[in-house]
Amino acid sequence: YLPGIENLPCELQRNFQLMRELDQRTEDKKAEIDSLAAEYIESVKNMLPEERVEHLKKIQSAYSKCKEYSDDKVQLAMQTYEMVDKHIRRLDADLARFEADLKDKLEGSDFENPGSRSLKKGRSQKDKKGSRGRGRRASEEDTPKKKKLKGGSEFADTILSVHPSDVLDMPVDPNEPTYCLCHQVSYGEMIGCDNPDCPIEWFHFACVDLTTKPKGKWFCPRCVQEKKKK
Repeated sequence: YLPGIENLPCELQRNFQLMRELDQRTEDKKAEIDSLAAEYIESVKNMLPEERVEHLKKIQSAYSKCKEYSDDKVQLAMQTYEMVDKHIRRLDADLARFEADLKDKLEGSDFENPGSRSLKKGRSQKDKKGSRGRGRRASEEDTPKKKKLKGGSEFADTILSVHPSDVLDMPVDPNEPTYCLCHQVSYGEMIGCDNPDCPIEWFHFACVDLTTKPKGKWFCPRCVQEKKKK
């Protein structure tokens, strides 16, 4: 696996550099648009109809170029994400195969030596380590604790039941807990519902139409609806 990702840092650096260049071109083109617009507003009264049309065409052309740069940047960002995600899915598949092989070996050992202490020890250590997810997951303090505790104890059984080919088809780590109304993993800014019985608990700002953290207590749309019904 490691030789396959040796070139990844260089490719990422190149893509990020290209995105910075596209971003700079966009900003330069936006400054040009502002300059052309200010010039047009200032001298529009003294312009002939043909000159007005010509000036407006320049502004339109600048806008088109600006949009082109922005589209290229978005496309490059998507390619970069897919490039990294491909390696992560490959790692998930390798880990699933490794866990399956390990389970077969341990079961074989158990069959040959029933009641072996080493088997129990191996399983307990595996279960303890099972709560570890993909490297890009947020830290323990940043992630909702209740969800992590629930997911950690079931990790070993879950990943052993997953076939490697199934893991390859998954867009994200299947072992990461999901939150919010969108049932996605944690990312960006999130807010917790102040209802202790809320089944979801944590929500992405964008999914609940928030841009900043509200003052005082906050309840999710589901809990608000339930309160209205009561």
